[in-house]
Amino acid sequence: MAGETGVPCEPWFAGLRLGPAEFSGDNAAYLSYRQACQIIRRAMRSLPIQGSGLALGVRQNIGHFGLLGLAMLTAPDFGQALRLGVQYAPITGAMMELDLDDAGDGGVGFIAFMRSPDAELEPFLCEELFASSLMLCRGLLGPEFRPRVVELAYPAPDYADDYAALFDCAVRFACARNRVVIDASWLRSPMPAHNSASAQQVLALCDEQMPADESRSEIVAVVERLLRMHLADNPRLVDIADNLHLTERTLRRQLRAAQTSFTELHDRVRTESARALLADHSLSIAHVGAAVGFRDAREFRRAFKRWTGVAPREMRSQG
Repeated sequence: MAGETGVPCEPWFAGLRLGPAEFSGDNAAYLSYRQACQIIRRAMRSLPIQGSGLALGVRQNIGHFGLLGLAMLTAPDFGQALRLGVQYAPITGAMMELDLDDAGDGGVGFIAFMRSPDAELEPFLCEELFASSLMLCRGLLGPEFRPRVVELAYPAPDYADDYAALFDCAVRFACARNRVVIDASWLRSPMPAHNSASAQQVLALCDEQMPADESRSEIVAVVERLLRMHLADNPRLVDIADNLHLTERTLRRQLRAAQTSFTELHDRVRTESARALLADHSLSIAHVGAAVGFRDAREFRRAFKRWTGVAPREMRSQG
C-alpha cells in the first residue's frame, strides 16, 4: 500500500531491526505483537488513505488464511468452519482475541476484542479482521453471503458509508463490543470440500502450528464456549468432540493435557450459569435447572448442592 501511494515505509521500522526487505521474499518475517502494533500505528499516520483496514481486508481470500482456510473448507458445514476459525485463529497471526456467542434465533455472533485496548489501533484491526473474514466467508459460501448486522465499539468514522457498502448490511457504531452477527441459515450451509479424512489431517497440522501452550488453553476455552451454547441440551463428550471434528479419545486426551476433564468443565459452566440465573427471582428453580440441562428439578437441586455446598433456594436467599 505504501508503494502504491508513493509513501516511504522505511520509517515504520525504525528501531525494530526490521525493514521492508524482510517482507519482500517468500520467507515470512515474524513479529511480536508489540512490533506489529508499532508498525501499524506508524503506517496509519503516514498513509493518505481512509479506512486502510477495509482496503487491506478486501484484498484477501481463502489462500491468505493458509492451513486455517483449508481446515474451514474441509469442515462439514459453515457453523463448524466458523468454530474452527475462532479456535485456530492464532496460527494466522490474528492480533485480536476472538469468541462466539448466541445471537438469538439460532444465529451466532463473531466477537473481536483487543488484548490491550488501544483506541487508535482498534478501528484498523477491526476493519482488517472483519473485511478479510467477509472475503473468507464469501469464498466459502459464495458472493451472496452477508451478515445480519455489524456492531463496532468505536465511534463512526468519516468514511462510515464504506462499511455499509462493503458488508451490505446494517452497521452500527458506538456499540458495547465489536461483533458480526450471522444468521442461522448460513450456519447450516455445507462446505464445498468437506472430507472427514482430510479434515483430521489438516486439524492435526493446525494443532502443531498453534503457539506454545496456546492449544492447551484454547481447547478448554473452545469446549467451554460450546457447552454454554448448548447447555440446555445437556451435551455429552461425544457431542462436543463431534463439533470439533475430534474423536472422544482425542478430546479427552487434550483436556487431560490441559489438566482438566469434560466433567469438570461441564460442571463449572453449569454452576456459573445456574448462579447467574438464580439472581433473577422471576425464574423458578425448575426453569433454572432446565436452562442448564436438567429435566428434573430434584436432580438439579442435588447437583447444585454437590457443586456449591448449598441448595439453589438457599443460594438465592443469600443473594
